[in-house]
Amino acid sequence: MTVSTMELKLQAIRSDEGLSRKEKIAQLEKLRTEARALQRAASESAMVEDDGWYEDVHLIDTELENLGRRTPEKGAATL
Repeated sequence: MTVSTMELKLQAIRSDEGLSRKEKIAQLEKLRTEARALQRAASESAMVEDDGWYEDVHLIDTELENLGRRTPEKGAATL
C-alpha cells in the first residue's frame, strides 16, 4: 500500500508526543490552509487533473475531527 506525503505528515503530527492537542490542531489547520490553496489552484486550471488535493483536505479534516475540532461547513462558496 502506497502512503502519500500528506499521510506521512499527518502521522508525524499525530505521533509527536511533544505537541499538545492545541498545537497539533494549529499545525493541522496550517496544513489544511495550504492544501485548500493547492486545491483552489488546481480547480482553476483546465490543464491540471485532480492530483490528490481533495483527498489531502479530506485526510486533514478527518484528523482534525479525531482531535475534537469541527471542520468548517462545506459548500460551493467555500472553494
